[in-house]
Amino acid sequence: MAKPDSAPCIYVVEDDEAVLSSLCALLESHGYATVPCRSAEAFLQVFDPAVPACMVLDLRLPGMSGMELQAHLATLGLTLPIVVVTAHGDIRIAVQAIRSGAVDFIEKPARADELLDAIRSSCDTLGNQAPAEIPRKIVADRLAKLTAREREVLGHLLDGKLNKEIGAELGISQRTVEVHRARIREKMQARGIADLIRMLG
Repeated sequence: MAKPDSAPCIYVVEDDEAVLSSLCALLESHGYATVPCRSAEAFLQVFDPAVPACMVLDLRLPGMSGMELQAHLATLGLTLPIVVVTAHGDIRIAVQAIRSGAVDFIEKPARADELLDAIRSSCDTLGNQAPAEIPRKIVADRLAKLTAREREVLGHLLDGKLNKEIGAELGISQRTVEVHRARIREKMQARGIADLIRMLG
C-alpha cells in the first residue's frame, strides 16, 4: 500500500490530541508527510499554498469550525482536497461539506483502510486525475435500476439521515436499510454516500 512517489503533504486538523496522534502515525506509516494542527487557526498559521497538500479535517473544532475553515479557504480561492472526519451525529453537516467540495467524509472512529482510500482519492484529485463527471444519461440509467424502496432510502441518505432514522421513517429495520444501501451503492457504482452526493447533488 505504497504512496505515489510525489504524494503531497497531509495537514491533519483535529483538536483531540490522541486522535490527532493516531491519524498522523497511520499516515506516516504509509509514507505520507503530515502536519498536525490542533485548530483551524493553527492550520492557517502554518499552511503554505505553494506546497501541494491535502487535508484531513475534523468538523468540530475550538474557535473556527471545520465548515467555517472550508468556507474561508474557498473565499481565498484555495482548493486543497479535504477529507472530513466526523462524529456519528454530524452526518448532515458532513453531507454539506461534500456539497461544498470535500472529497470524502469518514465517521469516527476512522478505519485505517477507509482513511487511506480517501487520502488516495484526495491525491488523485490533487494530481488532476479526479474521475470525470459522470454524464447525466448514465446517472439516470443507474437510477432507473433502483427499486421504489431503494429510491426512497436514497432520498433520505442524500438528506443526511442515519440508518436508524431512515428505518424508523420507513417502518423497516436498520439491517434492512443497510441492505438497501449496499444495493444502491452497487447499482449506482458508488463507493459510498460521498460519490452519491457528487452524482446526484
